[in-house]
Amino acid sequence: MSATAIYTSPSNKQTKALLLGSGELGKEVTIELMRLGVYVIACDRYDNAPAMLVANDKAVIDMRDEEQLTALINKVKPDYVIPEIEAISTKTLIKLESQGVHVVPSAKAADITMNRESIRTLAAEELSLPTSPYFFASTLDEIKENIHNVGLPCIIKPVMSSSGKGQSTVKHEDDIEKAWEYACSAGRGGINRVIVEGMVKFDREITLLTVSAVDGIHFCEAIGHRQEKGDYRESWQPEVLHDETLLECKRIASSVVKALGGYGLFGVELFICGDKVVFSELSPRPHDTGMVTMISQDLSEFALHVRALLGLPVGKITFMGPSASAALLVEGNGHDLCFDNIKDALASEHSTQLRIFGKPEVVGERRMGVALCRAPSVKEALEGAIKVRDTISVEIK
Repeated sequence: MSATAIYTSPSNKQTKALLLGSGELGKEVTIELMRLGVYVIACDRYDNAPAMLVANDKAVIDMRDEEQLTALINKVKPDYVIPEIEAISTKTLIKLESQGVHVVPSAKAADITMNRESIRTLAAEELSLPTSPYFFASTLDEIKENIHNVGLPCIIKPVMSSSGKGQSTVKHEDDIEKAWEYACSAGRGGINRVIVEGMVKFDREITLLTVSAVDGIHFCEAIGHRQEKGDYRESWQPEVLHDETLLECKRIASSVVKALGGYGLFGVELFICGDKVVFSELSPRPHDTGMVTMISQDLSEFALHVRALLGLPVGKITFMGPSASAALLVEGNGHDLCFDNIKDALASEHSTQLRIFGKPEVVGERRMGVALCRAPSVKEALEGAIKVRDTISVEIK
């Protein structure tokens, strides 16, 4: 049998994938894996996470704990270990990979991209790619001593976090201490270290989904998006770019992806500044702004990720037309949730879809679903997705 053969019979060597992180993105990856007959074990720090609702099996552990993570992998003996979140002991993955465990796209990619210091150093210092001015700091005094190097306003982020957690915009020196404390309290990994970035005067911010597969590097149509508090609210596709600008985006994306190695889909975030392109961040997995591909392409970002990580060719990616996504955020506290007005929300002249993630509770503010729309133009698609989202009512008890 070939290396990419999939075994589905429990009596033989069943092809298994262990998903580390079982949120809404992991749920879609699980569905795509199961469509190809792969047995999926969904793991997260809490029970009944979205991917667990559709997986073959589940596990609840602290994925930052080396002993727990090692024990789970040795017990499951997966053919593929798929990191889907940042809160993982990547040093453990590197150790296990050296012993023959197959980490997707690679343990190196998971380790470097989980830490903003590592990925920025790779991009700016090793690959000489254009980035915002920056420095790293481990104390409040370090920030105050070096902030003149990037100027004000600037952005302070934990080196380890996601979805805007711990991120602050500092406009005045009086804001520095508060931003430092917030970064330390909201960052992951127990590391009190931040990146301080100078503000980039950009016209647009895009995500270029980049797929590294056995048949080469592939790109999806560029995705535009709007962020609020460091987290995505809406995204749309395509974000039209000049030919030369798009070529530069692809050059930067492919440079980082090739340096990280391995097969899979990478979400590459870039700033468009006039005719210049500046590297921002990268995730070695499907991207939240890329949820729009569930309605815009014949192969969503999740299907592309699975094809690539299984060592299968991607072939042609067919773009279906202008599309948009709108994140459904719910605010409150409780675990008894009711989503209503769905009938009215989906009553549209355009193609619309809705995904309710199935997260078990809300504490504060949480992304609980996404609205999707495809229409004759990006403007109409964005308006349609927002209308679907805003029509949904959510009751929390």
